Amino acid sequence: MKIEFAPLNIPLQRRLQTAAVLQWIFSFLALAQCCLAGFVLLALSDWWLLALLYAGWLWLDWDTPTSGGRRSGWIRSWTVWEYFRDYFPLRLIKTVDLDPKKNYIFGFHPHGVLVAGAFGNFCTEATGFSRLFPGLTPHLLMLPFWFRVPLFRDYIMSGGLVSSCKSSLSYLVSRPGGGNVAVIAVGGAPESLDARPGALTLQVRNRKGFIKLALKHGAQLVPVFSFGENELFDQMENPTGSPLRRLQNRLQCIMGVALPLFHARGVFQYSFGLIPYRKSIHTVVGKPISVIQTPSPSRDDIESLHKVYMQSLIDLFEQHKHTYGLDEHQHLTFI
Repeated sequence: MKIEFAPLNIPLQRRLQTAAVLQWIFSFLALAQCCLAGFVLLALSDWWLLALLYAGWLWLDWDTPTSGGRRSGWIRSWTVWEYFRDYFPLRLIKTVDLDPKKNYIFGFHPHGVLVAGAFGNFCTEATGFSRLFPGLTPHLLMLPFWFRVPLFRDYIMSGGLVSSCKSSLSYLVSRPGGGNVAVIAVGGAPESLDARPGALTLQVRNRKGFIKLALKHGAQLVPVFSFGENELFDQMENPTGSPLRRLQNRLQCIMGVALPLFHARGVFQYSFGLIPYRKSIHTVVGKPISVIQTPSPSRDDIESLHKVYMQSLIDLFEQHKHTYGLDEHQHLTFI
């Protein structure tokens, strides 16, 4: 394979952008393992008392990821996230104003391989969420498994990540006074196995839990589509029914996390690696769907609202697809 090396005279600004994305990739793929190893080594060292104190703190703080988390405005505003934003570049587009006196559930689509758009827009202030939506506080939901990892849990909570369990979502959207936004990558980990350039297949048809909770708590539903999310990585061919896909599905059932075999470019060359391609991401926040609180929603209530949500998502995509480089014949497919 011929390797295409990056030129030596690339501006410092672009190098810093690549470094920002590299640290994000490391955080996503390896930081949890490093934190766990560091905690174990600390517990086995002469500094074991620090590990014991932290373990006590962990026990006292166990419910925080399901109770709104513990965000840090300082960490969310780090300059590194501005370089991260400009690498792609990443943009957040508002279509309408949202009432800060209400709670919202943002349905984020597509999941992509590493949900770069959701992280950059809702876990940092690089794209100006607080400026675009004053009075609203975003919380990106993540698998509960990651909040059990010492030290790593505290870092991810600082950006506004919280547990994706039912009680966590209920806590956010039931707060009196409104102002909370729960951001859910509706397709979840299984959808990442189909994330590749040109893919427009979304796992939505059987995803109705967030619909039920929206009805139960009266939270407004907002479809969000991130154009360019699936263009960041290539992925090994894994069609449904193939040995690789069966293995990935099996591991996903056991571990709770998907393992897409993705690749893109490297740091100093463009031929292979785990750094995403420089492809623009435009995350469009649609119009809210009015939801009437129904403490005990029936199956018909859920099905009806789910159909409205899917149609709203289709309308959002069709309205903006030409602006962001898609053709007339390209449409969403729900499974």
